Amino acid sequence: MELTGYFRDIGLPDDLAAAGHELPAVLRRPAVFLDRDGVINRDHGWVGTRERFEWEPGVLDAIGRMTESGHHVFIVTNQSGVARGLYSEHDLQFLMGWVIGTVRTHGGTIDDWRYCPIHPEAVVERYRGTSPDRKPEPGMILDLLRRWELDPERCVMFGDQPTDMQAASAAGIEGVRVASSSLADLISEREAFL
Repeated sequence: MELTGYFRDIGLPDDLAAAGHELPAVLRRPAVFLDRDGVINRDHGWVGTRERFEWEPGVLDAIGRMTESGHHVFIVTNQSGVARGLYSEHDLQFLMGWVIGTVRTHGGTIDDWRYCPIHPEAVVERYRGTSPDRKPEPGMILDLLRRWELDPERCVMFGDQPTDMQAASAAGIEGVRVASSSLADLISEREAFL
């Protein structure tokens, strides 16, 4: 009896093995990592409350375009304001909940985020020290790469500081400096990327 239709197209065991190797790589979505202060919001210095949070122009639309294009979007941010005693981790988590909710209402998604409150000169003793998560170290990025099973070659980091670029490089992902151009401008220029 000859098999027809789908049964005929199953292929050989070698085809199945190749598909098992290649398919996960194809299914992995590309990802964008964003620094927060100076990229998503104006950097007024240690922004830990909604009252001090001011969106960068066009950033909500830019994140929406990233989401619409199928990218994961992550935030990785040093938060020495916690270590300096200017606001608490609870304050930061409350603020970020609002940020993520606002992004969602504008058509974007923040899939996950990481922060590092550790600082060598912290006023609050429990946050004093060094950490592999504090940029320029790549710990936050590496954690998200592992947790979300991302391909570093399909990831990019947008940041405004040299430490952001150093962390991206150390994690093996592309770094793009947000300096005189805003994130919205850079995303518009990189339409081929999206």
